[in-house]
Amino acid sequence: MAPTAPVVIQGGMGVAVSSWQLAREVAMTGQMGVISGTAMDAVLSRRLQDGDPEGHMRRAMAAFPDAGMAARVMEKYFIPGGREPGTPYKPIPKLTLQTSRAGQELGVVANFVEVWLAKEGHDGAVGINCLEKVQMATPTALLGAVLADVDYVLMGAGIPREIPRLLTEISAGRPGRITADVIGGKMQRFIEVDPADLLGDSLPAMRRPDFLAIVSVDALANYLYRDPEIRPDGFIVEGPVAGGHSAPPRGKMQLDERGEPIYGPRDDANLAKMAELGLPFWLAGAYGTPERVEDALAAGATGVQVGTLFALSLDSGITDATRNSMLQELREDTLDVKNDPRASPTGFPFKVATLEDTASQEEVYQARPRLCDLSYLRTPYEREDGEVGYRCPAEPVHMYLKKGGTQEATEGRKCLCNGLMANIGLGQERKDGYAEVRLVTLGQDLTGARELITRYVQGWSARQAVEWLLTRVPAARVRTVQFA
Repeated sequence: MAPTAPVVIQGGMGVAVSSWQLAREVAMTGQMGVISGTAMDAVLSRRLQDGDPEGHMRRAMAAFPDAGMAARVMEKYFIPGGREPGTPYKPIPKLTLQTSRAGQELGVVANFVEVWLAKEGHDGAVGINCLEKVQMATPTALLGAVLADVDYVLMGAGIPREIPRLLTEISAGRPGRITADVIGGKMQRFIEVDPADLLGDSLPAMRRPDFLAIVSVDALANYLYRDPEIRPDGFIVEGPVAGGHSAPPRGKMQLDERGEPIYGPRDDANLAKMAELGLPFWLAGAYGTPERVEDALAAGATGVQVGTLFALSLDSGITDATRNSMLQELREDTLDVKNDPRASPTGFPFKVATLEDTASQEEVYQARPRLCDLSYLRTPYEREDGEVGYRCPAEPVHMYLKKGGTQEATEGRKCLCNGLMANIGLGQERKDGYAEVRLVTLGQDLTGARELITRYVQGWSARQAVEWLLTRVPAARVRTVQFA
């Protein structure tokens, strides 16, 4: 861990809401900027198909250590001047337990590009956030990030017990693997990446990043801490109101009058026990004000992770139209975020901002044709013949049932993959004229955002958010960044 660890970690919000631009702005303040490692292969391919008008993707790809691999990605997806309006984006290779070589190469290059751009021109700390639930993408995503010299890896939405070893292996240039979660599987299967096989003589020396496990309770932190083989370098302790996915309540699921999961004292981490572990930890979920940062430090935490303030900032990856509508609702104090227990195909509760013309509205959700083409949240399952199939509760119901899924599992499920791509202006446009609709996620605690909108009526930058959060932090705790 760095001698002066960051007090503020900017949340890793997917897909590309935590863009390289946002992460870079935060990192240049001396705090930790974080890029989303979710669906970066689709993001890069679509940016290239849109012509990469400012040249950022191509500049980063020129720095990729294997010029041949970068050239293959360019040849496949780059369209000078961009695709014609209304033209669908090209499909990319689907993730499987053994993703095709072209799919692996795209994943490695895409994550390299995002980290490289976030780190360009300064020595501030940059992290990448991945989801345990999107495990078929993890090995290649992390190889790409490590090739770009990422400083931290953050992972939650599950129990990331195998990530420390994976990082150790791929950073040394050795094959790395994680165990695949296969429903009904009678044998152990793995998801692997081999740096030397993919890059050959172009493979450079690499540095192992620090790993921060995202947990909801101290019991999980204690489990990961006890075994040196799976021990992370630190923890992010995320409470139920944090944005995106959150852990289900412990015990039987009960819903309140709004249809949201009810959390109780058992779902709160014991911070004294977290401090006893002796590893640095950051608190997340309702820590987006200077007072709450001060509270976290007083409780023994190294700092806080904050998402919502940065998602709403002028530097995040969401489209201007989406940001402006949320900021207007914030000014009017009508912005509402629901913790939907059904929306995510993962089965984890997922925070959804209630906005016009998005899948948060029942009529918009029902009007969307069910399909699963990006497929990041597909779950592997073992078929009767022993082979592995893939299914997603948000795919067409008849297809899900044919693959052995249940009707109940499909009810209320929303396509996060396509909705999150639409949030950043990269939504698919279908041949029949249908354009994908947005599905926006935020944290439920808007206290800090309400305060900032009174200070910065037209919206705030990431730097302004950081400066405000650090108002009560001693200057000695704040790192100074060196610039190239």
